Amino acid sequence: MTADMDRLLDRVHLVGIGGAGMSGIARILLARGRQVSGSDARDSRTVMALRAQGASIGIGHHAENLDLLDQEPTAVVVSTAIRPDNAELVAAQERGITVLRRAEALAGLMSDHRVACVAGTHGKTSTTSMLTVALQHCRIDPSFAIGGDLNESGANAHHGDGGVFVAEADESDGSFLVFAPSVAVVTNVEPDHLDHHGTAEAYTKVFEDFISRIEPGGVLIACSDDPGAEALAVQAESAGVRVRRYGANATADGDARLAGYRATQGVGVVSVELVAGELVDVQVAVPGEHMAGNAVAALLAGLELGAPLEGMLEGLAAFGGVRRRFEFKGRVNGIRVYDDYAHHPTEVSAQLRAARPVAGAGRLVVVFQPHLFSRTATFAAEFAEALGLADEVVVLDVYGAREDPQPGVTGKLISDAIPLPAENVHFEPSFTDAGPRVAGLVRPGDLVLTMGAGDVTMLGPEILGELDRALASGGNGNGEDHG
Repeated sequence: MTADMDRLLDRVHLVGIGGAGMSGIARILLARGRQVSGSDARDSRTVMALRAQGASIGIGHHAENLDLLDQEPTAVVVSTAIRPDNAELVAAQERGITVLRRAEALAGLMSDHRVACVAGTHGKTSTTSMLTVALQHCRIDPSFAIGGDLNESGANAHHGDGGVFVAEADESDGSFLVFAPSVAVVTNVEPDHLDHHGTAEAYTKVFEDFISRIEPGGVLIACSDDPGAEALAVQAESAGVRVRRYGANATADGDARLAGYRATQGVGVVSVELVAGELVDVQVAVPGEHMAGNAVAALLAGLELGAPLEGMLEGLAAFGGVRRRFEFKGRVNGIRVYDDYAHHPTEVSAQLRAARPVAGAGRLVVVFQPHLFSRTATFAAEFAEALGLADEVVVLDVYGAREDPQPGVTGKLISDAIPLPAENVHFEPSFTDAGPRVAGLVRPGDLVLTMGAGDVTMLGPEILGELDRALASGGNGNGEDHG
């Protein structure tokens, strides 16, 4: 870390400290003995945990939150979700305090480490998590920053004793271009975040710029089955960057060719040819071929970081998942409820295909909450097609997050286009009524999947509670196995 960055990260105030990315930075800073303050719109388990670790946190965004530490912050960290008129951001600028983007602060924490970054439109969090857990299994203690909480530790970040830093590299605002990885993974490249990038071409260009940031002597690990990632691999090779591919189409020496996938009782196993004529089985306790592919990407990255093959295979088999990635929430009278973060059509489609065999003879009932007005307007038809893989669909209204509403853009744009019988598609604009409505639709044997990047995750426990109450009054439900 440069002396200037070391000074800037001495006393840090994080606006929106309870968010996935910001809380991770706060955890690492606290573990390194730095002073940390922050603010968030509301109290949460994350906020309370950070307070317990020593952070001073105010609720609500107010200029006086910059005075929570004994001395003025040396830096204020913000994400793209923070609007320019945020009171704390404005106050920092007026006081002349350095303002860092979240990625810039994370890049500062990475310095003096060998860095592995996982990028891609889909699968970043799962792949980064698999790599982290497998490295830990190999007795390597990496620092890490992930966009979700590991089931093993319940945390999304950690300051490790090893010389490796594993990070999820977020392309949404292009800020991952401050990273300079030794090992870069690109799972796929498919247009998204067009509210920021504007065009599919601009979105692709930011990935091209990302691979140009790979350190001399570094490596790009790319999915050969994805056209966007394969195009990056070709470009990287022409620039002299070493490339290792994974996928069914990976055939060169040093690649990982996927030779077959099978799923049994919720466990996925993919056979991989790492050396000509020799197959190894990679097992991961999360269903879906897309998850198996992520595991192989993590395997190659771990091998590049010096981890042993057997240790990586054992670590991947022991991987317990990430919160909000097909996370089991509970069961009532044979009605199982899961929750998933999928918020792009490709992710929705992949997860529903993975959930289908888990549902077995029961129906697959999806509760989908669109995320962002811009994404809904751009991909309404694609979302509808993907949701058509379910048996019953309840579409909620749009979770706007950082965006203002757009006239005519609601969840109904999606529900009206889903290619299922009308009686199997429901638009529910009231979040309050969603839980009871879903509980009234399901029957024993069904698998319910709440899906989206917003607050739809809160509905799983509510649906289970409604089913329990129905049981108490003589309806569906038996109240077992959930908590």
